[in-house]
Amino acid sequence: MKHTLLTRWLAALAATLALAVPAAAQTLRIASAFDPQTQDPHALALLYHTRVAYQVYESLVGRDAAFKLEPALATSWQQMDPKRWRFQLRPGVRFHDGSTMTADDVVFSITRALGKTSQRAFQLKGVTQAVKTGPLTVDLLLETPDAVLPEKLQYISIMSRAWSEQHGVTAAQDFNGKQETFAVRNANGTGPFKLARYEPDVVTVLQRHDGWWGQADARNGNLAEVRFVVIKSDATRLAALASGEVDLVLDPPFQDVERLKRQPKIKVTAVPELGQQYFTFDQARPELEFSDVKGRNPFQDRRVRQAVWHALNVELIVDKVLRGQAEPVGTFLSPLVDGADPALGRRLPFDPARAKALLAEAGYPDGFAVTLDCVNVTWRQAVCQAAAAMLTQVGIRTTLRVAAPNLFFPKLSQAGASFIEFGWTASPDAWNSLNGLFRTFDRSGLGTFNAGRYSNPKLDAVIDAIRVEPDLAKRRAMVGQALTMIAEDLPYVPLYRRKLNWAMAANVDLVQWPNDTLELRWARMK
Repeated sequence: MKHTLLTRWLAALAATLALAVPAAAQTLRIASAFDPQTQDPHALALLYHTRVAYQVYESLVGRDAAFKLEPALATSWQQMDPKRWRFQLRPGVRFHDGSTMTADDVVFSITRALGKTSQRAFQLKGVTQAVKTGPLTVDLLLETPDAVLPEKLQYISIMSRAWSEQHGVTAAQDFNGKQETFAVRNANGTGPFKLARYEPDVVTVLQRHDGWWGQADARNGNLAEVRFVVIKSDATRLAALASGEVDLVLDPPFQDVERLKRQPKIKVTAVPELGQQYFTFDQARPELEFSDVKGRNPFQDRRVRQAVWHALNVELIVDKVLRGQAEPVGTFLSPLVDGADPALGRRLPFDPARAKALLAEAGYPDGFAVTLDCVNVTWRQAVCQAAAAMLTQVGIRTTLRVAAPNLFFPKLSQAGASFIEFGWTASPDAWNSLNGLFRTFDRSGLGTFNAGRYSNPKLDAVIDAIRVEPDLAKRRAMVGQALTMIAEDLPYVPLYRRKLNWAMAANVDLVQWPNDTLELRWARMK
């Protein structure tokens, strides 16, 4: 029966994928469990969106195969004075509708990315405005000095001002408000691929943009078309890869990685992750929602947060649930992030007795009930299930609530959970992560993904100082100081850092970045 259902599903998948361009050597078919959610490049700052949207849209800066900064839509940049950076734009760049990119488009796009509905605004904290200073020159003005501003500009997409005005999308889609705009299902970027078709939760089809400015780059691959197919079932994604219905699976199940490595027609590539997974706590509400404790919020007591850490056997979770395809972590940022000292990564030991003692000291000798929110990514859900059982054993009676991404991520960014699991993909510059996760929240672009609304004014001062410090050695010392303060406060429990595995047909060659995204312009099929 299962075989019959799988056969029918694969036949349906083949019909879905059978578009005007036949599945040839230049058509790469990518299967993932989740949809990008929107095509608006400023509406989201999530992995599944980033993987798709930034093949279509480009930023002033890019990264090379080694993940080092390189020119993109800007050919060069320089700091004119402590509060002004000048970007020289690439001439002759055309949008997918044939119009030419100008400084006006860049000024418009930076302004749009700074808007209140943009989830990319947090990257640009400190930028007051973009100013056109020539036909192909734009200055970014700052409220305070920022010596590493260019590092923050990846994924700040450049859009056509005329196209946005024509279609009423001069502001980013309000994703959390479930707004529907023209930019949700349509796109007009400058990138190596243009959007040909988008069916939410089914397929996104990109086609090569023959007018792309970077066409002559020797690193480029040979793709004419890319199809991102949503296949929610782990087993079905792998069956589609084995049968040749898809060419690449970006999130193979952990338990299947070793088996896939032994398949002669499949290869698995792996890199260490730049990000990691966390649990974080509501520390803002005076009473914890969905709990049997009334009039108090247990998570406001550090001893309770420490008890959660001691209750979790992350080593066992990594071994049994993640099949060894990750490493337990104690630090709050990856050592791949500039200034993140691996020496700060000591994990608190798994110690259920100590967890119970801490709960009793904090005034909860009988424990308490709490709801844990988790996204319905298979491996993340499995980790949450294991963690919920461990927490319940020490008296933190944990009810797991699982939701699809379109419901889960607004809960994360709007601080709608009492206790939540989430992943964060860092950038090489530490400020971006420290600001996004640990800075006191406000709507100006501070603490955008601080899901528990944790607040520490002394830490805020250090994070703000990191942003404006021009001396890189001093910046790194400040990063260490901030991470030490975070470790002392325990606003989050760091869990593990994955080994990023991609499974693909043997004839596919890719560059795998440590942020779990790919540059399709470099992809090649033999």
